Amino acid sequence: MHTDTERCVRAVRSKDARFDGWFYTAVLTTGIYCRPSCPVVPPKPENMTFHPSAAACQQAGFRACKRCRPDASPGSPEWNLRADLTARAMRLIADGVVDREGVPGLAARLGYSTRQVERQLLAELGAGPLALARAQRAQTARLLIETTPLPMADIAFAAGFSSVRTFNDTVREVYALAPSELRSRAPKRRTAGPAPDTVTGSAPAPGSTPGALSLRLPFRTPLNPDNLFGHLAATAVPGVEEWREGAYRRTLRLPYGHGIVALTPRPDHIACRLTLSDPRDLTVAISRCRRLLDLDADPTAVDDQLRADPLLAPLVDKAPGRRVPRTVDEAEFAVRAVLGQQVSTAAARTHAARLVTAHGEAIDDPEGGLTHLFPSATALAQVDPETLAMPRTRRTTLTTLVSRLADGSLNLGVETDWAETRARLLALPGFGPWTADVIAMRALGDPDAFLPTDLGIRRAAGELGLPSTPAALTARAAAWRPWRAYAVQYLWATDSHPINFLPV
Repeated sequence: MHTDTERCVRAVRSKDARFDGWFYTAVLTTGIYCRPSCPVVPPKPENMTFHPSAAACQQAGFRACKRCRPDASPGSPEWNLRADLTARAMRLIADGVVDREGVPGLAARLGYSTRQVERQLLAELGAGPLALARAQRAQTARLLIETTPLPMADIAFAAGFSSVRTFNDTVREVYALAPSELRSRAPKRRTAGPAPDTVTGSAPAPGSTPGALSLRLPFRTPLNPDNLFGHLAATAVPGVEEWREGAYRRTLRLPYGHGIVALTPRPDHIACRLTLSDPRDLTVAISRCRRLLDLDADPTAVDDQLRADPLLAPLVDKAPGRRVPRTVDEAEFAVRAVLGQQVSTAAARTHAARLVTAHGEAIDDPEGGLTHLFPSATALAQVDPETLAMPRTRRTTLTTLVSRLADGSLNLGVETDWAETRARLLALPGFGPWTADVIAMRALGDPDAFLPTDLGIRRAAGELGLPSTPAALTARAAAWRPWRAYAVQYLWATDSHPINFLPV
């Protein structure tokens, strides 16, 4: 979009927050870059240039606006819509791969040479993988500076910097302030009113866990939390997930340790409280929570496309902004999808809880409700199949899946090609279209995954006057592409199942 100057100028003049994250405005006369919705008086068009990423603005010598904080805007929905090299690279960078494995590690995961990856990202985003990772480190550093009392040296290494000097230089360059100045300018504890996007700048609420980091996760409006949190709460595995006092809580398996997150829906943001065993996991934890709740989606584009179908339009108009509930751990979700084959939601939770109790990694939850991390594929691959209380065919399906995940011959990470991975899933014993497609929708993040054989979808289609046979429904749904996964959420919403309602 950043190449369409006229459209960008209109978005800036209207201060339309829907375009935050799609592009960034750099002002030649001030040397500052902003999000499109920045509240300041818009500059003259001839003084504006437009860039596809915060990293590109920083590469061009611009610093972040202190008022609109463009680096904290929602991510571009483009990276969750596409499955090409650039999109997969951006998802990996958001997951911290460059910080942990370097650019060679990023390229190896994508199956391309380092030079090809750098050239592709530079051509499309105006910045290479190192610059993109650097921009992300700068944002993480600001987050820790403003919301924690950690010493600056600890923050530098937690944010992924290799030295305190690099940390100091980067913060000064990006924000035109020294780290100590950023901390002194951070807002104090607030009792009312909005706080900046992404961070609250406040101390933990009374009764919350000491050392917990309180964040604000921004999103593009509208957002309907009913099916999003309803699904997560209704399918929560005891010990790993719970719904407590208006928040969805769960444990997180992270690269350097583990964490516990509490996510609470608010009208203009998601309140997020994170407790991490290692602060270096902050960036990854935030990225996975955003992915879990599909917060980088563009609901306007989705709903406009689905609303074009006269039979879907009433569902969209009744409750716009539905998101696709996803996952923080793709392998975990695949295991749970197999456990849920041809059984009720309650039975699937029971099977998963047994695995967690027997093979999960125990952790301490200061608030007392969570007890384990979901068992890893490696741990499950070592389980004696005869100890699994399930039909033999499903046992074979599960053991084959976890063995392939454990030995690396099947990868469900954010870097995967959706079509190729779906084909590999279908080649496994016991995997039919429903299981492969639900994994594609919720684990791989394919926005166009569709479940025409799902009984709930077929029942809803029949009630709305849509074709109810899988072949005919698939043909009708071609007009909903590339948003068929969102159409699934609207069709499911016609049912009275608990997944469709925000818990009380």
